[in-house]
Amino acid sequence: MTFLKNAAIFDSYPVFAKPKLVIMDEAVIKYYRKLLRSGFKYAGTVDNPDIFIDTVSENVPLCGHAGDYLHLYIHVRDGKIAAARYLCTCEPTTNVVVEILCGLVQNKTLAEVKQINENFFSEELASDGKDLRHKAAGLLELLHRGLDRYLAERI
Repeated sequence: MTFLKNAAIFDSYPVFAKPKLVIMDEAVIKYYRKLLRSGFKYAGTVDNPDIFIDTVSENVPLCGHAGDYLHLYIHVRDGKIAAARYLCTCEPTTNVVVEILCGLVQNKTLAEVKQINENFFSEELASDGKDLRHKAAGLLELLHRGLDRYLAERI
C-alpha cells in the first residue's frame, strides 16, 4: 500500500520533474557514436572570439536539461569565419548539431553563413528527424543573434 501512496505522490509532481523519454534519430545516434570514436573535432574554445554565444544568457534552452549550457566561440577574419569552436554539457542531438554547424561555417563569408538553414543539417545526416531540425533551428537562431550583434558593432 505504501508503494501506491508513493506512486500517487509522484503523479502529483509538476510535469517538468518527470523524466521525458526522447527517442533519438538513428542517424544522430550513428553520427554521435562516430564522434565518440574519433573525437569531437570542434570542441574547445577560441582565444578572444569575435562572437561569443551562450545559450543560458540568450535564454535558448537547446541542451535539454536545467543547468546544461552551450558556448559557441567564433573568430572572424576578413569577413569569413576563421574558426568556430564550442563547449557544452548537452545531450547527443545538440552535440551532433553543433559539430555539424562548426563544420558548415568554417571559411564561409558571413553572408553565406546567414543562408544556412535546417535543411543543411538534414542533408548532412540524411535524416529529417524532428528533434534534429528543432535543435538546428534553435542553434541557427543563436548564431544569427551573434552575427547580428557582431555586424552592428562594425557599423
